[in-house]
Amino acid sequence: MPNNSFKPNATSGVGLIPALGRNMSHRPINSAKGMPTSMLSVKYRQLVRSSAIYDLVATAAFATPWTFHIVHQMLGQLSPLPAFEPLHVLFANLLGSIVIVWSLLRIWNPQPIFGLFDTAARTLFFIWQLYYLLVMNGASIVWFFAAFEFAFGLSQGYGYWLLHKVQSGAPTNCKVVRYFATAA
Repeated sequence: MPNNSFKPNATSGVGLIPALGRNMSHRPINSAKGMPTSMLSVKYRQLVRSSAIYDLVATAAFATPWTFHIVHQMLGQLSPLPAFEPLHVLFANLLGSIVIVWSLLRIWNPQPIFGLFDTAARTLFFIWQLYYLLVMNGASIVWFFAAFEFAFGLSQGYGYWLLHKVQSGAPTNCKVVRYFATAA
């Protein structure tokens, strides 16, 4: 009788995102040519975890109406903010709650694929923050948050590309890829 007890999970790296067809689990990865990439994998996981810690610290106060009220007053002292209606507070709380859950997942298990998806989320956040700032003449305090979205998004996106490139073992002229591909 076949053993059907295997279930895909976060540590197996199987079944997480079947459409991508990659096994990018949290374990150190070796390239096709046997070149060690564990150093790059560990550094990338640290980057994913660091961005998650920033997200947790930056958005935890948005998760409840009481803490949001306090942070809204504090940020309003730095830069004028509009008054929030109850529906606005609800959406701020929902956003804060989902970012907390997403952050905890990446702190607990900073898989490379989570860094890739976080890059996509940060790209969207950055685009809408720029739209708010440039088109809607929004509160200048948003520049602070946009800078972090841009920095973490760029570094995680580049890091994921670099990890994938090193893992593939494909020939390249990129000095950074060659460095990690030959590092012991």
